[in-house]
Amino acid sequence: MSHDYKRLAKDGLWDNNIVFAQALGLCPLLAVTGTATNGLGMGLASTAVFIASALAISLLRNIITPQVRIPIFVLIIAVLVTLVDMSMNAWVHDLHKVLGLFIPLIVTNCAILGRAEAFASRNSPMPALFDGLMMGLGFTFALVALGAAREILGSGTLFSSAALLLGEWASFLELTLIPDYKGFLLIILPPGGFIVLAFLLAGKRVLDRTLAARKAARVEDEPAVADPA
Repeated sequence: MSHDYKRLAKDGLWDNNIVFAQALGLCPLLAVTGTATNGLGMGLASTAVFIASALAISLLRNIITPQVRIPIFVLIIAVLVTLVDMSMNAWVHDLHKVLGLFIPLIVTNCAILGRAEAFASRNSPMPALFDGLMMGLGFTFALVALGAAREILGSGTLFSSAALLLGEWASFLELTLIPDYKGFLLIILPPGGFIVLAFLLAGKRVLDRTLAARKAARVEDEPAVADPA
């Protein structure tokens, strides 16, 4: 079966984005996105699980019987999350401490299980791997966008403590966008997550409608341009 990889990419990153379109994975999204750094770390961890679980389930799709597929999928995802959790504890320990319980809770992210059931279990490894990558990157984009908005409005910085949490390579990400800013505590607290997410969801809807209207206008104008010729 041939696949439109461009379509898969657009679905994962935007049209069928886990957060902005499906409204899934909101627990870690709202809990850890006090800063963009936390969002990036959680997003990359989730992306690793998306990719590995999609590939593993696709490879095993002809072996796993339909009657037990869901428990097997959950078991595979749980094993992969455990490996990611142990790896982060070993190599990015400070970030692991900050994210804490929310790393093991990736197992309960229904978006990963849902995508395994809807796509990976029904397609060959390459499309499944690519779909997992795009879904993971789309989730990471949502986490970083929400974290960045909350961090900028809440403290005037961007990717604060990135070098400490992610390693020295990430020091270039640390920015102070609003010097001498006293901060807006509400935005960093959990209620702020809901407020900023609401604005991001509304912004996506407005942008989608604007793009759809422009596309429809171009389609209507095409015959008028073609008639004189």
